[in-house]
Amino acid sequence: MEIEHRPGRFEGRVGDQGCELEYRLEAGRVVFTHTGVPPALRGRGLAAKLVEAGLRWAQQQGLSVLPACSYVARHIERHPEWQPLLSKAR
Repeated sequence: MEIEHRPGRFEGRVGDQGCELEYRLEAGRVVFTHTGVPPALRGRGLAAKLVEAGLRWAQQQGLSVLPACSYVARHIERHPEWQPLLSKAR
């Protein structure tokens, strides 16, 4: 899956189905609000690929991260290398 970054979201397509990671920017941080993968595509690691792309982008931009989406929060818990990006203010 190739991932495209558009304002407010990262998107990927598999066939005719789309996956997304949505976010909003707030004063020096990115708030990841939603990760969506169609049921037929779940279990393939596509959400993880979207989150990794979003986290790399946040890191490159010098942004801290607030995981308002439970999937993003679990991903960061499982991958401690991303924990330094976590926003102190929740």
